[in-house]
Amino acid sequence: MRLGKVIAWITAVSCAGLLGTALYMEYQSGLVPCALCLAQRGAFVVIGIASLLYLLPAYRLKIWFAGLAGLGSVLGIWLAGRQVWLQSLPPDQVPACGPDIYFMLERFPFSDTLQTLLMGSGSCAEVQWTFLGLSIPGWTLLWFMAMAVGSIIMASFRGPRPFRLFNG
Repeated sequence: MRLGKVIAWITAVSCAGLLGTALYMEYQSGLVPCALCLAQRGAFVVIGIASLLYLLPAYRLKIWFAGLAGLGSVLGIWLAGRQVWLQSLPPDQVPACGPDIYFMLERFPFSDTLQTLLMGSGSCAEVQWTFLGLSIPGWTLLWFMAMAVGSIIMASFRGPRPFRLFNG
């Protein structure tokens, strides 16, 4: 099996595991996700789907799917980095908490909701869980960085170009 395919499988399985863990933490442990947490879940979905699509036997599309996984990773790095930054702020500099994302989707224009989703609010600065000194966004930041490296490997090691007798 080619290195790109192995990395794509590992990435897809990791995304599924991380999303499963997020759902477990939400519904079994009672942790309430903030807007940035939900956006990071969306980035994991994009990366996971792009990694699965990378496994299709279409050589020319592999670079696009690896790029999409890389784009999702960069977005995730930005989102998780912003949340880590919000969590590091002193309490007097944390932005005010607004309504939850579901309320905003029902009441406000989509552009306002999207801006709040991507920028976060005071609820995003709350640390609800830590492991080895890192909060949830700290761990997701590490995962997004690993997946960014994985997408570069997927783009670099797509396998040999298929033989074509005729161009076209």
